[in-house]
Amino acid sequence: MKSDSLCLRFLSQLIRWGWAAPSTLLGLSVGLVGCCCGGSVRRVGPTLEFWGALVTGLLRSRWIRARGMTLGHVILGVTAADLDQVRHHEWVHVRQYERWGPFFLPAYLGASAYLWITGQHPYLDNPFEREAFAADALRQKNGPPDSVP
Repeated sequence: MKSDSLCLRFLSQLIRWGWAAPSTLLGLSVGLVGCCCGGSVRRVGPTLEFWGALVTGLLRSRWIRARGMTLGHVILGVTAADLDQVRHHEWVHVRQYERWGPFFLPAYLGASAYLWITGQHPYLDNPFEREAFAADALRQKNGPPDSVP
C-alpha cells in the first residue's frame, strides 16, 4: 500500500512538472545564460535557483526591479542572500505555476494590466502576489513550514 501511495505522489509530481514545463524552460534558459556569464546556480527543494551576473542585471532592470522572480520551477534572484529571504514567497508562485501551468504568465500579466488600467497597483494588488503575501504573513506568525512545497 505504501508503494502505491508513493507511486501516485511521484506521478502527481511528474504531471505538475510537465504542466509548468514551458515556464520552467524559459527560466532555465535565462538561468543558464546567466551561468555562462558568471552567475551561479543551486538546487533547493523542488526548484533550481539562479543568481548573479546577467540574472542580477535582468532583475534590477527598469522593467522588473525585483529581488526574486519565479518561472515555473526556476527561481531567479539578485544574490544568494536575496534568494534565502524570498524563497518561501517564490515557492508560493511555484505552486501557482503547478496549478495554472502555461496559463500562469498570461494570467499574471493580464491581472497586472487590468489592475494598472483601473488605477490599482499592478504588483501589490495582483491576486497571485496577494496569495504569496498572505503565505508570508502566515509564515511570520507561525514560523517556517516543516517541509518544502
